[in-house]
Amino acid sequence: MIPRLKSILLITALLLFQTACAGAQSVTDSDEQYRQQAIEILERVPLFDGHNDTPWQYRNRVGYKFSELDFYDTTQLDRPMHTDIPRLRDGRVGAQWWSVYVSANIPENEAVKQTMEQIDFVYRMVEKYPDHFELALTADDVERIFEDGKIASLIGMEGGHSIANSLATLRMFYELGARYMTITHGRTLDWADAAGDDPQHDGLNEFGEEVIREMNRLGMMVDLSHVTPATMKDAIRVSEAPVMFSHSNALGLTGHPRNVPDDVLQILPEKDGLVMVTFVETFTSEERRQYFAERAAYQRKMEYLNPGLSNVVSEKMDEWDDEHGPAPKSTLSQVADHIDYIRDQIGVDYIGIGGDYDGIPTLPEGLEDVSTYPDLFAELLRRGYSEEDLEKIAGLNMLRVLRGAEEVSERLRGEKEPSEVLITDFD
Repeated sequence: MIPRLKSILLITALLLFQTACAGAQSVTDSDEQYRQQAIEILERVPLFDGHNDTPWQYRNRVGYKFSELDFYDTTQLDRPMHTDIPRLRDGRVGAQWWSVYVSANIPENEAVKQTMEQIDFVYRMVEKYPDHFELALTADDVERIFEDGKIASLIGMEGGHSIANSLATLRMFYELGARYMTITHGRTLDWADAAGDDPQHDGLNEFGEEVIREMNRLGMMVDLSHVTPATMKDAIRVSEAPVMFSHSNALGLTGHPRNVPDDVLQILPEKDGLVMVTFVETFTSEERRQYFAERAAYQRKMEYLNPGLSNVVSEKMDEWDDEHGPAPKSTLSQVADHIDYIRDQIGVDYIGIGGDYDGIPTLPEGLEDVSTYPDLFAELLRRGYSEEDLEKIAGLNMLRVLRGAEEVSERLRGEKEPSEVLITDFD
């Protein structure tokens, strides 16, 4: 009986193993089917990403010299970039807002010059790689360029410090091709309050409202990432055109002040706006945000208790790190959670994607570089999103919002002249 029992047990174990393998294979096959379905969606609708900081990387790494860093491969660097041409193609990116960010902490006249240098980089990039990129100025351009098999390249300014309190400068940046401007970056301006800095205006002051109106007249998108909730609400109230958040998540899931509060989400459809969900880890994961808050609080305590003893503080922080382990990572699934949250609040018509690749040091697990967009869309398919939903999130929503801004501009240009308002008019 014992040999027979052993045989039965062996056969049972073998059957269980085969069943488990079949189940694992089924999951793998299902994952691949979702990914292939996502790729097919992104091949018929342009994936329109809201924010990529490649120009900033080229500025800091090689002084904008393509001769020293070929955009065909940035993986061989000591600190590899998140973006290059093959990975953009693998990620099925069809349209990209290239951020022409410069620091908000430099003199504003210098910021004007540096922003022009960033724009020059985008022009040189599309000229150097004409088989892959073409400058886009309108929604029609985006669709035409995508149909031609290239990546439509749009310019987004990140921070109103780049106009140095001048509507004339704003107009000239529009002429150079800028089609959105983030109202602030990390510093409160003379006319708008920034998230993460002390507010001075309870949102926008009178000149700030005039900036929004002139952007509407020009056809430049109003981007509300980086501003306070009061600034968000003022801009939505003043703007006649749709507004956007180029790289922000939902405050209701992750309490970072850069995210969008529920009450702002609720009024966004009034202006046919858009939240482009981002991959910034502390905007995505509340657990990660809390980890760093606790670590920073402990470090401040150790510095207070051990003034001038940096070696002791360092030892204490090493002990804290050993005890608490590495920071929890954000995940692709958590990014999808933010998309779910915004959909449940206001619907899929107001969602886009704004990865912030090459503007952040770390990324969620599963979204490590620009080649991974199909994996995010596969996850959304797995969660029950329809292909129509994903076409909207990928690019149709952004195209609708961009066209809305163009239509408002066409009307306003027929109704009024360029604004002659100066910030000194309000002194």
